[in-house]
Amino acid sequence: MADAGRVAIVPTRYGDGVIGGSEDVMRELAHGLAKRGWDVDVLTTCARSHYHWRNEYAPGLSQDGAVTVHRFATVQDGEKTRRDVLEGRIQLGLPISPDEQRTWLHGNVRVPDLFHHLVVSSSRYDAIVVSPYLFWTTATCWQIAPEKTVVMPCLHDEHYAYLDLFRPMLSEAAQLWFLAEPEHELAHRLLASGPAAELAPHRTTGAGVLQPAAYDPDGFRARHGLGDRPFVLYAGRREEGKGWPHLLGAFTKAVLEYGADLDLVTPGVGPVDAPAAVAGRVHDLGFVATDDLPHVFAAANAYVQPSANESFSRTIMEAWLAGTGVIANAASDVVAWHCKRSGAGVLYDHPEQLVQALVLLAADPDMLDGLAARGREYVVDEYSPSLVLDRMEEGLRSL
Repeated sequence: MADAGRVAIVPTRYGDGVIGGSEDVMRELAHGLAKRGWDVDVLTTCARSHYHWRNEYAPGLSQDGAVTVHRFATVQDGEKTRRDVLEGRIQLGLPISPDEQRTWLHGNVRVPDLFHHLVVSSSRYDAIVVSPYLFWTTATCWQIAPEKTVVMPCLHDEHYAYLDLFRPMLSEAAQLWFLAEPEHELAHRLLASGPAAELAPHRTTGAGVLQPAAYDPDGFRARHGLGDRPFVLYAGRREEGKGWPHLLGAFTKAVLEYGADLDLVTPGVGPVDAPAAVAGRVHDLGFVATDDLPHVFAAANAYVQPSANESFSRTIMEAWLAGTGVIANAASDVVAWHCKRSGAGVLYDHPEQLVQALVLLAADPDMLDGLAARGREYVVDEYSPSLVLDRMEEGLRSL
């Protein structure tokens, strides 16, 4: 197949051991474009975890199928103490100056060799795709060749997104790709909150979600010793920003105060920190291989999405494809949008509503099955990998 063009994909992290929504989308984009004849280079870090950014992969060149991967070492030599102070001020919504914003950005992790490589090599590429907005690789690399750079920002309505540091990215990049319409609307609000600026050319692409050929829920339960008790699933990063403590608290109350005969299963990363009274009912699966992950979605009686900070929420799509119902935090505009469009999710506005949903599920483990069927149809119609790749490739060709 003749080359369609040459593109650089710049994710913060890349590889089989990496957990992250934008990282998944970027990897699928790289492989999808390569199959369609594009010459694809992935420029990324040697880090596996965003918790510490240590260099766990070897630097240099490697192949991932038809995709060439260039890895560059992370450097952590900024003003860490000063950055931590600024981080606290940002999270409180307090203003910080442009110089302080740069100190904050550079104080965590930098990848100077990646930046220098792209400065020297940018002319070799027809397009450069960077994501997500919050990290150093995106916030610096988009500026090297903005006339050919596509930013997939993965925006959340959070204090970071309102920093002046990120405003030029939204107005001066060649293109913006949004994963859902509420993210697009948020980008307009972010620019409207500061000096007048027009949003860069943009499109809502969504993210492709592949439907597995088959599911093996019983085999997964047996392999991981999950027994026969109904369980709810959470797959992702176990951290405050993703709502894990919120879910864990609701689950604990449902079990201890209402006697819900239910387990909580969680593949992913981050500390579980389950209270001792329910620790035996919370199953930490750790990292689950990509090929094995669909089976846990099929084995669950419901998937819970407690996060208010989502730009797409691939996991609710994977649950629906597996025939599993979704209980989700209505505080996420994106997740609420998906649930309302599909008619396939149960939304809660208050922690006690989540508690009651878990109690009801324990009493009737199959109660969400009918909704899940609607969800499957929604994902197949809107987010098949080929359809999403068509949208993204159209954007690249328009450059």
